[in-house]
Amino acid sequence: MKCPFCHNTDTQVIDSRTSEEGDSIRRRRRCAACERRFTTYERAELVMPAVVKRNGTRMEFDSTRLRASMGIALRKRPVHMSAVDAAVARIEEKLQLSAQREVTSEHIGVLVMNELLKLDQVAYVRFASVYKSFKDIREFVHAIDEMSDSEST
Repeated sequence: MKCPFCHNTDTQVIDSRTSEEGDSIRRRRRCAACERRFTTYERAELVMPAVVKRNGTRMEFDSTRLRASMGIALRKRPVHMSAVDAAVARIEEKLQLSAQREVTSEHIGVLVMNELLKLDQVAYVRFASVYKSFKDIREFVHAIDEMSDSEST
């Protein structure tokens, strides 16, 4: 750690304490050169991967967009917001645990469909119809058959 006063790199940790919330560590340090003391804080930085869209453009992951698209599929369905929040949290956790720097929008779409299938079948079909760009009724029937097959296993 570099001293903010003399810019020497030789500093010692005198005291370390965890914050009350438990999300950061406060460290009191002393510079070996100028003997001045200063405080540093350490926090975990959780970085979400960038999203690569179908057209090749990249954008930052945005949980509000994820929640909004799930909300459209779940409109007027009997699903509590706490269940939607939990589903969004599970998707975010899977993306963080993947440790990938980039993920495709298709991968996120699959994660959303898996969560919607657990929450509400009608919402799943709504989302799948847009996500998979259904062209006719046969594609709807095929999606419903796939959903029925996954329930029986």
